[in-house]
Amino acid sequence: MSFIRRRKAPANPVRNDEEKEKDKKKVIKAKIIEGEKITIKRWSCVDSCCWFVGLICSIWWFLLFLYNAMPASFPQYVAEAITGPLPDPPGVKLRKEGLTVKHPVVFVPGIVTGGLELWEGRQCADGLFRKRLWGGTFGELYKRPLCWVEHMSLDNETGLDRPGIRVRPVSGLVAADYFAPGYFVWAVLIANLARIGYEEKNMYMAAYDWRISFQNTEVRDRTLSRMKSNIELMVATNGGNKVVVIPHSMGVLYFLHFMKWVEAPAPMGGGGGSDWCAKHIKAVMNIGGPFLGVPKSVAGLFSIEARDIAVARTFAPGFLDKDVFGLQTLQHLMRMTRTWDSTMSMIPKGGDTIWGGLDWSADVSYNCSAKKHKNNDTYSAFQNGKENLGFMKNINYGRLISFGKDIAELHSSKLERLDFRGALKGRNLANTSNCDVWTEYHDMGVEGIKAVTDYKAYTADSILDLLHFVAPKMMKRGDAHFSYGIAGNLDDQKYKHYKYWSNPLETRLPNAPDMEIYSMYGVGIPTERAYVYKLTPQSECHIPFQIDTSADGGNEYTCLRDGVYSSDGDETVPVLSAGFMCAKGWRGKTRFNPSGIRTFIREYDHAPPANLLEGRGTQSGAHVDILGNFALLEDIIRVAAGASGEDLGGDRVHSDIFKWSEKINLKL
Repeated sequence: MSFIRRRKAPANPVRNDEEKEKDKKKVIKAKIIEGEKITIKRWSCVDSCCWFVGLICSIWWFLLFLYNAMPASFPQYVAEAITGPLPDPPGVKLRKEGLTVKHPVVFVPGIVTGGLELWEGRQCADGLFRKRLWGGTFGELYKRPLCWVEHMSLDNETGLDRPGIRVRPVSGLVAADYFAPGYFVWAVLIANLARIGYEEKNMYMAAYDWRISFQNTEVRDRTLSRMKSNIELMVATNGGNKVVVIPHSMGVLYFLHFMKWVEAPAPMGGGGGSDWCAKHIKAVMNIGGPFLGVPKSVAGLFSIEARDIAVARTFAPGFLDKDVFGLQTLQHLMRMTRTWDSTMSMIPKGGDTIWGGLDWSADVSYNCSAKKHKNNDTYSAFQNGKENLGFMKNINYGRLISFGKDIAELHSSKLERLDFRGALKGRNLANTSNCDVWTEYHDMGVEGIKAVTDYKAYTADSILDLLHFVAPKMMKRGDAHFSYGIAGNLDDQKYKHYKYWSNPLETRLPNAPDMEIYSMYGVGIPTERAYVYKLTPQSECHIPFQIDTSADGGNEYTCLRDGVYSSDGDETVPVLSAGFMCAKGWRGKTRFNPSGIRTFIREYDHAPPANLLEGRGTQSGAHVDILGNFALLEDIIRVAAGASGEDLGGDRVHSDIFKWSEKINLKL
């Protein structure tokens, strides 16, 4: 036995060495925990976030793998077994009718839907040359979050590139056919156009860097010049047939800017002359166009929020304010997005005249609880009398921001407000030296933040003053590139400046009487229109204002849920913004449309997909999903093949846009 014990003895030193190593690690860990608590916390949050995002991406890729592994006909077979035979895609249907290629087509993507790739970066971006930083898989977002934020941000003074960084738009149809794997943007429309004979020689994606101001896309990238040249080439090589332009979302404003730029003399403009649009453009088919801006942009610029983020905060209090990017998440996003000048193009235009005042708004009669029926019509409690108007009596859509639900509902005669415009700013908040990322709120001080809440309610007119107060650097850049008013005299020489070109209320349409302009958008989806805010208790390193998700209307008919008032729209753009110009501002010969370009409104009443296998639906009216709406695709293809607005049947309207437009007192 002693011999056996002696033979086992050599194992003891090995075990002792292992134990010593473990003890050593425990000591090191204890020292780190005592001396580097913040570092441990920060990296653990980053790791957790990366793990979570990686898990989601892995699941997404796995589902895509399963989907792609199926026989191509399997999803259609299952869907038809559930719902019956599916209709032919629009391209197949119209090819059977004999439609073929006629007019070249130009796509103008909106904000965030176009891909961006790296051409020059800093050390943290090694190996990413010409890799997508925006669009695609977004792999670099969760692999190198702080590096990604650094490279997606622009210079806070110029609104252009930061030193040592060049991020540029992806070119070609692939720039915006898919936003991410499996999530189409333009791909369905491109595929259906191809069914009647279109190909890349008569389709052009006018990709641009959607972060920078419209005029700066020309200054930096010559994007407007390249669009002009490509359109001229397509007309010349397609038998002289004019182009059909299809802008989407912010691309609608970008193309408005282009139409003024191309006619204006150099060096500010493209030098094409006053008849360029008449010679080269058959129709502009605007999809989901925020012609007069969107209230959603106000919430984004004010507190980097919208309904979805506000609700996420409710379910996970504090999570978005903590160290998901290694530092405060929303503060990083605010600092990054406030360098994107294009976002200021969507601040509401037309002031209180368009969007309403403290006690009125044109678009108040909308039932947010409307139910869908089999005939795809929307039942409205307000169609057959006034029995339910009591539910609407306290809605003040004109108050885009109210601090408190009671303030949102109180008559203006009872509001006691202190003007914030002359308030003192600059007293430092406590402990701002511990803040990991600077925002302009840190320069406001306690008095400045209090002054914002003391004003209590903001309409479209005062929103501009509010944004100048809380984000002066951002708005200084914005003032050089955009304007939000209503022109008094369009003959005034100041309106020749490019800052007015994307505001349809401060510029004229081209002299092109044979051209057509369409406003095509979804309806029947509650869309963000106004917000109830609160002051947050944590003001040192946090954004001091948040949407108050506890504010709710309290009944099924209410349009106030989770601190957000909703109106009719496509979930992003309210009907009032998408439809007013074609319903009234440009209808017939007006001072904004002196040549009488024909305008058409085509509304698409939202219907959700019948089942999961239908994907995002063929009758969707949602802001991006509408690009797969069969009725919209058919309208576009018919016009591209030579049809006119009258051939389509003229206006198709489901909302009250004409009724609301008549309530707006605008000199025409």
